[in-house]
Amino acid sequence: MKKLLVFAILVSVVAVFAFADNFTVQSVTGRVERESGSQRVVITVGETLNSNAVIHTSVGASLVLTDASGKTVTVPAARKGTVADLAKASSGVRIGGSVARTDTTAASRTTAQAGTASARASDAAGDEEIAAE
Repeated sequence: MKKLLVFAILVSVVAVFAFADNFTVQSVTGRVERESGSQRVVITVGETLNSNAVIHTSVGASLVLTDASGKTVTVPAARKGTVADLAKASSGVRIGGSVARTDTTAASRTTAQAGTASARASDAAGDEEIAAE
């Protein structure tokens, strides 16, 4: 019984490491580096990055990664963090959209006049001056 339990735990540990989140570098634009000990190493296309790898993208740089499921993650310029954190942040950004309906009826348009300082000053120019006694 103990051997079966140890074997089950061993298989679980191996499965976790075998299916860990790894990302493959699809494209690199500009200066993109990963931390390796106390140094920074330039990231190249085709390289596999662990989800715990800390990466740095410089100004004007970007990095495109794909995970095991084929999901594409784009890391924009001037970012620092682990691949997993940057992938989460990247997935929350959505660019684009559509307008379902725009109300252009007369009731929805306002023609309120906003006064400006120059308009108020020109109104005040016609006021009577009060003589001091």
